[in-house]
Amino acid sequence: MNRTAAAPLTEAKAAPKRRSFLKRWDAPIAGYLFIMPWLLGFIGLTAYPMILSLYYSFTDYTLMEPMQWVGLRNYTKIFTADDKFVTSVKVTFMYVLASVPLKLIVALLVAMLLNRAVKGISAYRSAIYFPSLIGGSIAVSLLWSNMFGVDGFFNKILAVFGIQGKGWITDPHTALWSLILLTVWQFGSSMVIFLAGLKQIPSDLYEASSVDGAGKLVQFFKITLPMLSPTLYFNLIMGVINAFQMFTSAYVITNGGPMNSTFVYAMYLYERAFSRYQLGYASALAWIMLLMIVVVAAVIAGTSKYWVFYETETGGRKRK
Repeated sequence: MNRTAAAPLTEAKAAPKRRSFLKRWDAPIAGYLFIMPWLLGFIGLTAYPMILSLYYSFTDYTLMEPMQWVGLRNYTKIFTADDKFVTSVKVTFMYVLASVPLKLIVALLVAMLLNRAVKGISAYRSAIYFPSLIGGSIAVSLLWSNMFGVDGFFNKILAVFGIQGKGWITDPHTALWSLILLTVWQFGSSMVIFLAGLKQIPSDLYEASSVDGAGKLVQFFKITLPMLSPTLYFNLIMGVINAFQMFTSAYVITNGGPMNSTFVYAMYLYERAFSRYQLGYASALAWIMLLMIVVVAAVIAGTSKYWVFYETETGGRKRK
């Protein structure tokens, strides 16, 4: 067969491949109908508000006057002439750096305690997880405010031991730690995820290490933590994201006080948007918050290759 005759055959063979590749994108209408509720919700409740917020961040939008395009003026003012922005960022980072590690430590320790074959262990797990179902509510925040007030339950316990209590949420040195303690108390979700990760660790590893003379502490650092590192990584990322957005507790319990010691970033954003009605300025603050979360998450993701380990298909471990 000559080359002239072979060319049409080659094109004829290639044509079906091109058609099959394009055909992959011809999804049936039923597929679009199934994802339509999520798609409409995403477009209407997430994508469109985000795009609109980005546009507002470049405007002077106050609800009281006509919207005016101001370019980067909002961002320039935030970074150069806004003392409250600096204060809120400092308080937020202090809150994140303290609450996230403490919450993960408590969640991991409790998960290890509940990862035992004990009679009635399911009831214990449910009881310990239950506070997390209501932990973020306004009612719990009000209860926490009463517990750590001057005449609160916590000071009454201290009085039994002869210790003079104080207003923990009215003292600038302890108010933020009261909120951190509330966050740590809401460890249920992280605990459940840790518990699921612990269930996946083969018991043969602990048995083999015991034969070699490894104690509980060595097993924890050499087996449990490396095998649990992907779960720890997930909980860390989610904990950081949630901590940056903390609002309810600070607003209800302390209202940002005393002396702005609990004036977290989300409260400042709320103040600009719904107290001063500066929606353009608040939109700029919101996008700066998003950028901060992305940067912190990117740093964690970038360093994860040094401490997060994954199982390979052959059973060995390799770094991410």
